[in-house]
Amino acid sequence: MPTAARLMGAICLAIVGFVISGMVMPLMPESTDFGYFIPVNIGLGLLAGWFVMGPKAGRGFTAAINNGLTGVFVLILWGVAVQAINEMVRLAMRNRYDNAFEALTASFQIGAEYAWMICTTPIGIALLICSVVSGLLTDFVANRWG
Repeated sequence: MPTAARLMGAICLAIVGFVISGMVMPLMPESTDFGYFIPVNIGLGLLAGWFVMGPKAGRGFTAAINNGLTGVFVLILWGVAVQAINEMVRLAMRNRYDNAFEALTASFQIGAEYAWMICTTPIGIALLICSVVSGLLTDFVANRWG
């Protein structure tokens, strides 16, 4: 059921997805073709905010911060997974893998490499600030119009 808290969570995490995508792009090799990188991450932010943060909003200050941290963690997890699978499919289309199990294993390896690339202090600080602000805004909206 649509609620104001779900909408606010979706909007907040979509903005987080946009901001963090812009911070991640310079960390990748220059030859990287980003394609739909930013729109996909914004869409994942919308989904994570709607389904993860929205239903848990309106339970108090501490729960709001935890909700924001959870929502941003899920966004990062989904983002790394989707981008890793996308890269694995791109490589599989070039006949890089001998079988499906090798491709599946490679997607986990690619995801780990991507996660390691984005483990920087500026991104960590931005994620922490964004998660607290997103959680508090979603909680405020849930209490105001919930």
